[in-house]
Amino acid sequence: MRPEFNAGSGPAGQEPAAGQEPAAGHEPAAGQEPAAPAGPRSGLKNPVKAARAVGSGTLILETIVLLLAIQPIRLLGGGLRGSAIAVIVTLAVLAVVLAGQMRRRWAWAAGGALQIALIAAGLLHWSLGVLGVIFGLAWLYALHVRRTILGLRRRRSAPEPAPPDSTAS
Repeated sequence: MRPEFNAGSGPAGQEPAAGQEPAAGHEPAAGQEPAAPAGPRSGLKNPVKAARAVGSGTLILETIVLLLAIQPIRLLGGGLRGSAIAVIVTLAVLAVVLAGQMRRRWAWAAGGALQIALIAAGLLHWSLGVLGVIFGLAWLYALHVRRTILGLRRRRSAPEPAPPDSTAS
């Protein structure tokens, strides 16, 4: 005989196991307080890994597009020299290396620098600048998703003022 399961809880008619939250609509037992989440809940098993996957996926997609763009730019756009192709391949290799390093905090900043370098490559051919803008926007979105998933807040430029002293009359 197979027990029935409710979404998010233990077998039907039983309390959820330790560490599990009760299913939606279930009230905690009398005298118990509802468990407060430790931080912002994203609903993901491993939010850090999910954020890394978003960054890595963005960089791998950028690599594929850069490498596939070489031939059409060469044939249709003209003027793409060996040095420009070398820059494209270098940027693609850097994107792959960064995709593998997304567990490191500095890799997120380096990914932004890569987007700026791709925009600057627009000096070699205008279409590279367009790709740089497109992937720069995609990178900003990946950073936004990372902040949302991990519950990070932007740093404030100035500290908040201290509350007024209530003892002074």
